[in-house]
Amino acid sequence: MKWTDVYVIVAALTDAHPEADPKALRFIQLRDWVLALPGFDDDPAHCGEKVLEAIQMAWIDEAE
Repeated sequence: MKWTDVYVIVAALTDAHPEADPKALRFIQLRDWVLALPGFDDDPAHCGEKVLEAIQMAWIDEAE
């Protein structure tokens, strides 16, 4: 799984943190959660605010 796999990441985050409110997450926490996902294998340096925003927005859309 790479940073560009937004929907795969969202599905994994939903499974790993079903109680989480994606609207309330800070980017630091979101980044840490993505890095901790089983199967995630990408360079942490390739993550920026735009990537985290895309993940968060997709997660919010999925949750609604």
